[in-house]
Amino acid sequence: MAQAETSLDPAVLDRLSSLSLVARTVVEGFMAGQHRSPHRGSSVEFQQHREYVPGDEIKRIDWKVFAKSDRLVVKEFVAETNLALHILLDASESMAYGSLDWTKFDYARWSAAALAHLTLAQRDTVGLILFDDGGRTKVPPGNGAHQRASIIEQLEAAEPAGPTGIGATLNWLGTRLSRKGIVAIFSDFFDDIPTVLEGLRRLVFAGHEPILFQILDSRELEFDFKRLTRFEGLEGLGTQRIDPKALREAYRLEIANHNQELARHAQALSIDCLQITTNRGVEEVLSTYLARRMARVRGGKR
Repeated sequence: MAQAETSLDPAVLDRLSSLSLVARTVVEGFMAGQHRSPHRGSSVEFQQHREYVPGDEIKRIDWKVFAKSDRLVVKEFVAETNLALHILLDASESMAYGSLDWTKFDYARWSAAALAHLTLAQRDTVGLILFDDGGRTKVPPGNGAHQRASIIEQLEAAEPAGPTGIGATLNWLGTRLSRKGIVAIFSDFFDDIPTVLEGLRRLVFAGHEPILFQILDSRELEFDFKRLTRFEGLEGLGTQRIDPKALREAYRLEIANHNQELARHAQALSIDCLQITTNRGVEEVLSTYLARRMARVRGGKR
């Protein structure tokens, strides 16, 4: 049975007229499914009780506890405000691949726009960097409606081009992101793993919390081409006609090893690494980020 289309379905997002509409549609659909409001930036979260002492505000007394135990205690809260999110989006040519009506870059761009929309609705700070083998476009961290418009404008204008340089970019950014926060990286991660890991370590040691969103087309994993096929190499690798059956198993093994190595090293660094194929809904991006955000708030980090 065909799966019903929802507001989080990439087939639906591909038909929307603007990236701003995509972002709003995704966030509203996601939050409706979560049954809670995204506007949590100026709220506070209950942390613990402590004994009342003279001078405490009367309104902070928990009268329910007093009624049950005849003890005066007050509620303490931790603020959920002003976190920083840095969005890094791979705009290299390998992200231009897509076996569907949309590419990996389209999917990553939708996800990044939705994440920015959600985060700014929480009154947190968001910045954007588009990169290939270096930082190409940057929107410095900020908040508010103007920041949302600036991020959407840059995402809409971007086109995938140039060679991949994820590791070099992360190394470069590790000493240049002045405000510590969550770093959401959208990429296929088709780069040298040791170089990528060096950049991730630099971010972690600088006090950031990276999240890896590995965006892949399902055909890149399955390599289920049937007939003699012309493959156009991205990033200047030329064009060749190949019988896919002759190298299917070797290809699958190679990409599986690459992805497993990336995931294994990310786990060793306590970094979330989520592999997403472009035929799946984008809700996993938002839920993964919100889980990491909540953990950071509870840990007292800003």
